[in-house]
This record gives sequence, structure tokens and C-alpha cells, in this order.
Amino acid sequence: MKRILVTGGSGFLGSHLCQRLHAQGHYIICLDNNYTGSEKNITPLIGKKNFEFINHDVTQPIDVKCDEIYNLACPASPVHYQTKPIFTIETSYMGAKNMLDLAVKNKAKILQASTSEVYGDPEVHPQKESYWGHVNPIGPRACYDEGKRIAETLFVNYQKAYDLEIKIMRIFNTYGPNMHPQDGRVVSNFIVQALAGKNITIYGDGKQTRSFCYVDDNINGMIALMNSPKDITGPINIGNPHEFTMLELAEIVLKMTNSKSKIIFEALPVDDPMQRKPDISLAKTHLNWEPKIPLKDGLVKTTEYFKSIL
Repeated sequence: MKRILVTGGSGFLGSHLCQRLHAQGHYIICLDNNYTGSEKNITPLIGKKNFEFINHDVTQPIDVKCDEIYNLACPASPVHYQTKPIFTIETSYMGAKNMLDLAVKNKAKILQASTSEVYGDPEVHPQKESYWGHVNPIGPRACYDEGKRIAETLFVNYQKAYDLEIKIMRIFNTYGPNMHPQDGRVVSNFIVQALAGKNITIYGDGKQTRSFCYVDDNINGMIALMNSPKDITGPINIGNPHEFTMLELAEIVLKMTNSKSKIIFEALPVDDPMQRKPDISLAKTHLNWEPKIPLKDGLVKTTEYFKSIL
């Protein structure tokens, strides 16, 4: 049994990770300030043996004993990170530094949940880990994009300075139960709008593409990376390489929900990427990982979740 610290543990991804690791028999310390997370997401774990919730902001140091750290703490949707951009930068930088210092103290293995946003609006398609990105450092998305980029820089330099065992995971669009219904991400937006009979809003012409990874596949990749040999540090892309346009996604959601909603088009936000698709060759080679759940199957489960909470 390992003592595993999960920051951002009551959030969308963190709550799934906590439940999976707890089911494997580990002692889980779930840490979150609930800015975008919710204790409702970890209700199945509250009160259980070998589970502990700590309400704490990662921008402040903390001292706990742990063998592994999954650093997931950071607002991840544009609605949330653009509302508090300075807080987002502080969480990305100070949160990563505080967790790295804790890892050094505990001689713990540590994983950084980075993002495909480090590629910005990519000029290379699909995106390989060797691509340095095309990011506007002063744009409205920069607080998140650049925050995650500096976190990656911190990780590799801590590894060199302290011989720390690090893992860097670049997460592409992920969806599933426990998503916040007002987080502004496209899957939750479309499903919530369709269920409510409201217009489905597409920004731009709907031809921009994304690749959607169901949360269970994402967690499988995350744990596989953490458990990989020491020399496998990343960055490694974790995402689904099957590409869909926003218009295709809207039509799938409309059909699945039997909604009478209409599709409307609005202006594309500043710096919104036109294409996003991972090259997962490294994940296949080093982790023996690739996603298994088709988009339509994952959307059924996600729609059932939103029906249960709305």
C-alpha cells in the first residue's frame, strides 16, 4: 500500500483518479481547495478507510508523508482560468514548486498533469511531444498555457538538481462524469444545452477539430505513466487520436439526446486553436497504452451523468 497524494483530487480528473487508486488498495490523500472541484465528486470515498480529504490551496506549502504525488491542481477550463488568471498562474507555478519540494523531502515520485494547451494553436498536426508549440504569451489563454509550460520547466530542472523521479503527462481534451456543468468545455456545453432544449452554441464555423478522450482511458494512461520505469519521464501525450469537428460533435449530441435544440454560430474566441490531435506513438511504445472507448460510448455515459445532476 502506497501513500498517494492527489492535488486537485475533488476535481473532474482528480476524483476519478482517487477512486481508482483507492480501489487498488492505496492510502489516498485528496487535496483540493474546491475552486473548481467539489466534495460531491468524492462522496463515494468520504468516510472510507485509507482515504483522507484536506481542504488546502497548493499555492501554500504543506507537509504530508507520501510515496507518490499526482499534481492535478489547476483550473482547466477557459471559463474558470480566465476568470482568475493570476490565481491560475500562481497555481501552475507555486503549486508545482510546492509539490516538487514536498517530493524532494519525501523522496517521492511525482507526476505533473500538463496539457495539450502547451502546443497553443499548433502549426504542426498531429502534435508530437517534440513540437515546441505556437503560443501567444500575452493572450487571454496564456495564464493557463504558459503556466503549464513553466510547470514542465520546473519539473525537468528539479529532476536534474535533485535526481527526482518525475513524470510529465500532456492531457488532450478529456470528458466524462464529474465534469462541471458550467465549465465551458465543449462536451459539457453541448450536452447541457441539448438536455435543456437551448440552442447549441458553436464558436466559429464549426470546422475546427478536437480529439476527445474518455476519462477512464485518461486515468489508465496516467497510472501507466506513473508506474513506468524511471527513465520514462515524458512529456508523453495522453489523448484520443480520433478527430472530430465541432459540428460533428454537436450533431452526435443532438441525435443521442433526441433534442430539438438548434445549432447557432458565434464568433471564435481569441487564440482558440483550430486543430488539436495527439500523436500517441510514445504512449503506445513506452506505456503500452492507447484509448479503448469510442466517442459515442463515452458520450452516452456522460449524458447519463448530466441527466442525474441537472
